Amino acid sequence: MALFGKSKDTPSQAISEPVDPGWYRNAKGKFPDLFTLDPEEAGLSAKGGVFLIWHGGIRPEWVYVGHAPDMATALLDIGRNKDVTYYENRGGLFVTWSFVLEEYRDGVVKFLQENLPTLVESANTYPEDTLPVPVFSPGREPGRVQAAKPKPKPAPEPAPEE
Repeated sequence: MALFGKSKDTPSQAISEPVDPGWYRNAKGKFPDLFTLDPEEAGLSAKGGVFLIWHGGIRPEWVYVGHAPDMATALLDIGRNKDVTYYENRGGLFVTWSFVLEEYRDGVVKFLQENLPTLVESANTYPEDTLPVPVFSPGREPGRVQAAKPKPKPAPEPAPEE
């Protein structure tokens, strides 16, 4: 079941395993700053998908999740939303997106809202019976999460001679 292909099917069965949505990162592998991003220049005009916004800082938090048929317009509108921009002073606001087929967007947003509580309620609504579509959150995609390597134990110090 593709989230990104050319299907126009209505999701009829639950997706049980998380899908890597291919969250956008810039050429340096970083997530863009919401206020320095030009969404039209980034090619988001008339392109639909799901987007996530969070603030950095000492204790980063998810700020907003949504979807739109034109992500450029949606992100420009979000950049003027005072409920969202309020959090900019907490380490900056960052954004990422994925081009998700229209029929899966509600499910992806529902999953993200249920698993990544946001500080600002999404303007998106969806039917009560919408099936959540599990996706990896930004920074947790397969191949990006590395297991912690055990630190080598220091050699024991010799006991002092008496």
